[in-house]
Amino acid sequence: MLFKEFALERNYTVVKDYIDDGWTSDILARPALDQLRQDAKKKIWDAVLVYDPDRIARRYSYQELVTDELREAGAQVIFITVEAPKNSEDKILFGVRGLFAEYERAKITERFRLGKLRKIKEGHLLVSEALYGYSYIPKADTKHGYYEINPSEARVVKMIFGWVADERLTLRKVVKRLQGMGIPPRKSKRGVWSTSTLTHLLRNKGYTGESHWGSTYAVVPENPLSKEKYRRVKKSSRRAKPEEEWFTIPIPPIIDKVLFTKARAQMEENFKLNKRNTVNQYLLSNRVYCECGKRRCGEGPQHGRYLYYRCNDRVNSFPLTPSCGLKGVNARVADAIVWDKVTELMCSPGLLTAQLSRWLESRQAAGKSAVVDTGAIEKELEKTRNEEDRYNRAYAAGLFTLEKLGEYLLPLRARLKSLSSQIELCKSKENEAPPLPIPDRDEIEAFSIKAEATLQNLSFEAKRDIILNTVEKVVASPKKLQVYGYIPITADNDVALSSNHRHGMNATRHNHGGTAAIPFEFGVSLNNDAPNVSDIINKQ
Repeated sequence: MLFKEFALERNYTVVKDYIDDGWTSDILARPALDQLRQDAKKKIWDAVLVYDPDRIARRYSYQELVTDELREAGAQVIFITVEAPKNSEDKILFGVRGLFAEYERAKITERFRLGKLRKIKEGHLLVSEALYGYSYIPKADTKHGYYEINPSEARVVKMIFGWVADERLTLRKVVKRLQGMGIPPRKSKRGVWSTSTLTHLLRNKGYTGESHWGSTYAVVPENPLSKEKYRRVKKSSRRAKPEEEWFTIPIPPIIDKVLFTKARAQMEENFKLNKRNTVNQYLLSNRVYCECGKRRCGEGPQHGRYLYYRCNDRVNSFPLTPSCGLKGVNARVADAIVWDKVTELMCSPGLLTAQLSRWLESRQAAGKSAVVDTGAIEKELEKTRNEEDRYNRAYAAGLFTLEKLGEYLLPLRARLKSLSSQIELCKSKENEAPPLPIPDRDEIEAFSIKAEATLQNLSFEAKRDIILNTVEKVVASPKKLQVYGYIPITADNDVALSSNHRHGMNATRHNHGGTAAIPFEFGVSLNNDAPNVSDIINKQ
């Protein structure tokens, strides 16, 4: 039975929908489910309607956790497929049902794994997509699926291996040549080859006739590129297994092993000779952004004599023309300016006090602009609910059919949902975490005295730690630097002046607990205020 029919028949009013479309219920951290658990504490509805217990979670322990949490918040949990447990005996039976469902899921997963393993051991291919250079011929009748060489793609594969092995081309030069010849990859949003795709291609032994399965296994990434809170797949990274654990399936070869080995050796040689592997010192690394919104990364032409922060758009859009036309920013000049300004700020009580006053004024102005009349919204919400009740009473009196009731209630419930969301947003702003503790004059002066005594003749590593602890973001252009950050003043102010607590500081930068911190912001022109480049290079 559908949700709407179930709710209408029982005269339930649907306040809000929580749908995790495309998410597996094996994961507890899901956006809509988390919102449901948060809203339960706000008591904006009386009950939760769920199709089946395994829609909350596949694991029985997760089901119990969520349902108990909802009941403790005063919300009744109603299932469409089964009745919610009413007593201890029902709860035991409900738990047994959940455990059997979890066991069945584990059994299906294991059977699926063993089935794939058996197929591989019998020498059959198990692929979701054919390797570039091949076409996969699906299973037909009694004949299993197999690889067939794709003539046009195989010719490209031979050219790529030949360019690297014989002409000693780098991967970026291979990308340029493929682009110039108008040869697109099989799949690409931009329609161009990437160096990572070519790296996988040149390392794949399948082109010598030895396709492998089980060479890697899924793991949770230690340093994920995406910092999003919710992830549909936790194990989104791969880790290589020892070669003796791989399974080999013979396929038609495209190149011989001699050419493959030669290309692999040339790739390793190119990597060793790559100038971009030179290690240079960039004080603002991971903190610099371009005005276009992308990051800037360090680049050191002429063997590191000149260091620049260049927009990553050049690298990301290669070999296409970059959309950002801003030039690089001299890294040594930018590093020197930001360090001098930050240390000057930390050593000056007057400058710190001025930054604190600026922040308090901007915060006060933002608070006034965010004031919303929640009373008017609540009156509108009450009016809409009364209108909904009138329709329900009219239906109960037999004045119109169930279908007609649905037509009347759909727009009303959409309005109820919108008004409830507006009230929730206003209340969430009121319940936001308290602002940073504000330091007094004595604390600021004590910090500045300690800073002046500490920030003298520091090594690059010490300066780097201080920048990481205080600077949030630097927006850089060839003409100007705009710097944003926080300086911890009280409690453990050694955080800002040493590397002892750097990792803890980074983890709690926006929530300093009992530590008072002063947000700062300043801009510096690179036309008139910048030091002479030759003077900076000579000092270093």
